[in-house]
Amino acid sequence: MTGSSSSTGGQAWSRISVPVSGTSSETLSLELAAYLAKAFQAQLNVLFTPPDPAELAPWLGEGFMGTVQMATMDSLKVAAEDSERAARAQFDVIDCPGKSFTALNSPVWQDLAMETRLSDLMVFSDVSAKGQGMLSEAFQQVLMEERTGVFIARKAFDVGGTAIVAWDGKEPSSRAARRAAPLLKKAAKVVIVGGPIGDQPPELERLAAYYGAHGLKAEIDQLPKGDIVQGLTAAAERYKADYMVAGAYGRSRLREFAFGGTTRALLQHTQLNLYMAH
Repeated sequence: MTGSSSSTGGQAWSRISVPVSGTSSETLSLELAAYLAKAFQAQLNVLFTPPDPAELAPWLGEGFMGTVQMATMDSLKVAAEDSERAARAQFDVIDCPGKSFTALNSPVWQDLAMETRLSDLMVFSDVSAKGQGMLSEAFQQVLMEERTGVFIARKAFDVGGTAIVAWDGKEPSSRAARRAAPLLKKAAKVVIVGGPIGDQPPELERLAAYYGAHGLKAEIDQLPKGDIVQGLTAAAERYKADYMVAGAYGRSRLREFAFGGTTRALLQHTQLNLYMAH
């Protein structure tokens, strides 16, 4: 990984947050969050997100009292303490001057939501983005309910390398394309890609003009009609892209889950680093 803060990138992102649960699968997302924080000279905000006793209480019920309930709560507390120690150990070895560690309090989701609202970027692991592990629900809530820009860390990359922007002119992809501008300004090359929507070709030049107004030069590459995910992944390989910018869940989450969709395919069936927003 190379790249550093540049005059074109400025200080647009000043606080980059990464939720953790203390598992080894989060090592890469921590490292890449630190890498991005250093590139922007930003604060790295590591958020320990423990299992929440408040979410367990309704399942136990008012009549479920005594030693069994106490043992369940005690076990949850011990597990949270062990996980926090592991998360702090991972945090200690991260090389980032402006780093901080925060253990979220119950109700954990409300605390995480507040930290999310005060962050410029949230970084998650591949495991969480695929709907697995302790933070899978947190990933969905941050992306869909808080509508915060999310970077899904899957492999080492060069912030000063090549980025591709998937664009169809609709709200989610347009929001992602706009919010990713600080990151894109650090790239050596930006390519806007998109395929026809029905019989209408994508107006990629309109996004290129928007970027131009922000001092960001971008190329355009109109994909042929066909499988959009296949076209996007082929473009990523063709340009040797370090990451892709894409909108998330243009259709309802339920319909995406039931019938697939571009978002689900990118999350489940590619190894691309992704910047996403809904």
